[in-house]
Amino acid sequence: MTTTSAPARSSGGARVGVQKFGTFLSGMVLPNIAAFIAWGLITAFFIPTGWTPNETLATLVGPMITFLLPLLIANQGGRMVYDTRGGVVATIATMGVIVGTDIPMFMGAMIVGPLAALIMKQVDKIWDGKIRPGFEMLVNNFSAGILGAILAIGAFFGIAPLVTALSNFISAGVDFLVTAGILPLVSIFIEPGKVLFLNNAINQGVLTPLGVQQSIDSGKSILFLLEANPGPGLGLLLAFTVFGLGMMKASAPGAIIIHFLGGIHEIYFPYVLAKPVLIVAMIAGGMTGVATNVVFGSGLRAPASPGSIFAILLQTASDSYVGVILSVILSAAVSFIVASLILRVSRKRDLAAGNAGDLSAAIAATEANKGKSSSVLQGLTRDEAAAAGVGLEGERTAVATATPVRNIVFACDAGMGSSAMGASVLRNKIKKAGIEGVTVVNKAIANLDDSADLVITQRELTDRARQKAPAAQHVSVDNFMNSPAYDEVVAQVADQK
Repeated sequence: MTTTSAPARSSGGARVGVQKFGTFLSGMVLPNIAAFIAWGLITAFFIPTGWTPNETLATLVGPMITFLLPLLIANQGGRMVYDTRGGVVATIATMGVIVGTDIPMFMGAMIVGPLAALIMKQVDKIWDGKIRPGFEMLVNNFSAGILGAILAIGAFFGIAPLVTALSNFISAGVDFLVTAGILPLVSIFIEPGKVLFLNNAINQGVLTPLGVQQSIDSGKSILFLLEANPGPGLGLLLAFTVFGLGMMKASAPGAIIIHFLGGIHEIYFPYVLAKPVLIVAMIAGGMTGVATNVVFGSGLRAPASPGSIFAILLQTASDSYVGVILSVILSAAVSFIVASLILRVSRKRDLAAGNAGDLSAAIAATEANKGKSSSVLQGLTRDEAAAAGVGLEGERTAVATATPVRNIVFACDAGMGSSAMGASVLRNKIKKAGIEGVTVVNKAIANLDDSADLVITQRELTDRARQKAPAAQHVSVDNFMNSPAYDEVVAQVADQK
């Protein structure tokens, strides 16, 4: 059961390297966002300036930010490099960098965790296949324990001071931008970076660690809003809704729901790439939002992920609702005005050139920037084809082998977002078919195991999924949200009853 549409092309160069680095960083942070939310809620309710101050429960805040969150990030990073064994050694080593400083060691965890797991992986290769039978557990446990202790000591004396100095240097730079009143200028880099999918490296690698430190010191941080503000994207899509052409105009209202309420910002990237001058509107909107938050001194208590208006309001500090809400409204208004002017000025030229709002080329460019295809963007392509009265060529399916299926897993890079949406679609189809005893879940590819009977991935990720779950059936699709393969899966499961 496969699809045969061409995968998105990947481009070389430094940008791709930064993208991969950002993807790795987000892979450590995103699976632990629930812990950040929990910490943010406990902080919001129980600290002295919180909604319901409680001195006893407020004692949870410090240990969670100092130990729990960095250790979760380190463990996830270690698992990404060397599975459970890597996660254990990464956690041990990261304790050294945590204890060796007096600031939250998110940067330290992102460095030490994967590095410790990689060292453990290389050390294990030294005696791989050379251990006498019966001594495997002894050697494995002692080697991991000894190496973990050595790495923890090394991190305490070697890495902690370096990361502390780096964190202080970057914090001083941010403080300078705020004090000088030029923090809005960062939108010149952040908004184009988002469209080129460089935002993960910026957000997870720099803004989140620094934002957490600011949140501890002052109860909130503006840095959490620099990239997550949905206002600029909302204004752009509203402009296309009113002044756009063809498919861009028709698809913009649906994109607004996915972007503003769902928090999936990548939905608006093709609209910018279709007319690159619109990046000016995004920068103007972003600068307006940042400037508004600077004026009102507003911020979030914890990261808002995904960048949905609901997630942002949930994490907004109790004294920042006016500033945060205004920053979203004003940034949307400015990007709408600028984008509308650009669309109106270029309207006649676009019509004369036969450019009636075709999104397909821009979606292909977006997927090339991302380095892989996107179920959300493919949904736009499918809508465009439907509006034109034609089908998507190159998509076909074949029935999977008839083996008992009880556990179906949707897998993507992070195990969130697109795979979660796909799992929800298939789960509803199975429920409507009256089928019971079949579970449908979503996971990161790195977390796949032999418990899966059938694994569904986007086509370019199927080979990686097969390596993690070789015994499972594998289904490749182009679009997690709407694939004919789902009906065949439902039919297969129904036939085995």
